[in-house]
Amino acid sequence: MIDQSGDPPVTVIDSHLHLWDPRLLDYPWLAQVPRLRRSYLPADLSTATAGLGSGGFHLEAVVFVEAGRADTDADAEVDWVEQLAAEWPMLRAVVAHVPLERGADAGARIAALRRHRLVTGVRRNLQDEADGFTTTDDFTAGVRLLGEAGLSFDLCVRHHQLPEVTALAARVPEVTFVLDHLGKPPVAVGDTARWHDDLARIAQLPNVVCKLSGLATESSRGWLGHDLLPYLEHALRHFGPDRCLFGGDWPVATLATGYRRWLGVVRAACAELPEPHRQAVFADTARRVYRID
Repeated sequence: MIDQSGDPPVTVIDSHLHLWDPRLLDYPWLAQVPRLRRSYLPADLSTATAGLGSGGFHLEAVVFVEAGRADTDADAEVDWVEQLAAEWPMLRAVVAHVPLERGADAGARIAALRRHRLVTGVRRNLQDEADGFTTTDDFTAGVRLLGEAGLSFDLCVRHHQLPEVTALAARVPEVTFVLDHLGKPPVAVGDTARWHDDLARIAQLPNVVCKLSGLATESSRGWLGHDLLPYLEHALRHFGPDRCLFGGDWPVATLATGYRRWLGVVRAACAELPEPHRQAVFADTARRVYRID
């Protein structure tokens, strides 16, 4: 934990939270990650975030991001999360799954999501797809439908996919794209020159914002806070604070870090910023992008 004692209290809107319950829905990927193969619910987050106040943080709201359930459970996932939100008002926005590769046929799913008050964004996880997946006419057409519906698009990609999604974001300027986890730089390998250039290039597009999230699980075991600061500082330099969002990536991040520790690392990266800019990173950008009011 980086000691940030003396800093003013920081209001936090966590732009990247997962919840799941394998007793209710099917999450195929959990079979490969036995440490996470159990329920993670609001009460578990409360336990994980206990003591944030003493560290100078106030967690005001969270954004739920689709959690990789089976495609057939996509509607049920949104229904379930909205039921949780009815009893847990901290959950203020939902990023839902849509198979955008279906092109115009994805329109019915997107129209149905507009009836859900909390759904303000969509994610079609791309990190394991083959090269060229987002370059098809159908995928582009599906993304354009998000613009018409007023929904943002979360980009979950690995670093080598950044040029492809940069081209996608340039083709569809009417959609706000949210780059998850800084595009997953190869932190563990350390050969990040290409990622540096590719991140700077996608940051030139005004319709792209970047989540400061997910780096701990990309790093080698035994990482230290200062190991990850250069990646966060690079994103802040090119996107600017008003296009960066704090994301906890809980509970996936528990594979590598604690909630409070990650908050401390991001606050250290923002230490030289004026207070309004720090507040943009930790809350205001998420409030704007996911329309939390």
